[in-house]
Amino acid sequence: MRKKLWTAEQMEDQTGRVAIVTGANTGIGLEAARELARMGATVVIASRNATKAEAAANDIQQDELAGEVVIMLLDLADLDSIGRFAEEFRGRFDRLDLLVNNAGVMMPPQSKTADGFELQFGTNHLGHFALTGLLLELLLNTEGSRIVNVASTAHAYGSMDLDDPNWERRPYKRMASYAQSKLANLLFTLELQRRLETAGAATPVVSCHPGWTGTDLQRYSGILRFLNPLFGMKPWKGALPTLYAATSAEVTAGGYYGPHGWQQMWGYPKAVESTDAAKDADTARRLWNMSEEMTGVRFDLPRGGG
Repeated sequence: MRKKLWTAEQMEDQTGRVAIVTGANTGIGLEAARELARMGATVVIASRNATKAEAAANDIQQDELAGEVVIMLLDLADLDSIGRFAEEFRGRFDRLDLLVNNAGVMMPPQSKTADGFELQFGTNHLGHFALTGLLLELLLNTEGSRIVNVASTAHAYGSMDLDDPNWERRPYKRMASYAQSKLANLLFTLELQRRLETAGAATPVVSCHPGWTGTDLQRYSGILRFLNPLFGMKPWKGALPTLYAATSAEVTAGGYYGPHGWQQMWGYPKAVESTDAAKDADTARRLWNMSEEMTGVRFDLPRGGG
């Protein structure tokens, strides 16, 4: 008998749960926030743009919600902003059930974060690394909590240059830089899960990707903007792997989830495979150590977890 395809209608009740979705002002983040709030969660829209965040919240609130949405400002390209967000969140909430590290930037012109990191690596990886570390204690103290890192099939084209992660010695290549940042998301998942298990922590970390979904993420690519209406999934469908990773009881710690169709480009959520490079434990440990040094954030795990 063929297994039933997973949709948001199969989500369990989220009442009483508190979720953060970074970049929830648009795309799959917006749709993930919508469904979590519909099912009863208090969802924090973590966005650097207050106007877009307010528009997203108003959009979500047009639906019949069992939960609520809260706007909090967060710029993942600025470590000071990340620190302020974490401090404000801890002051407002005494629990964190779900952290969805969704926000990202894809193939912009070469530029840097407020702290001097290459924008894609600094936002997509280092920003979420720092945010997770600053909120980890609250996650570990919340029964049933979960961390979700949104990656991409583009990780398959990436390689980690730990000697030059910010493209200061190499000619800058926008797609290669994006792929490196998405590979870093998966290596971060691998190493964080290892450390959580070593520490005896119950909070799992999982990763997912949305396949080919047409969103504002591709605004810097003319060819993708042209092809999105023809081939890209709608954001509501592209958000399903995120929602599955975030809420399904079938998810395994350290797992990776994406669309079930051809080349993981379209379809409904299932467990998928990453590349061998994304499973390289030595690279994952080295990336972790480098990320700690670059961000100044150390993860407070119960028994060290090193």
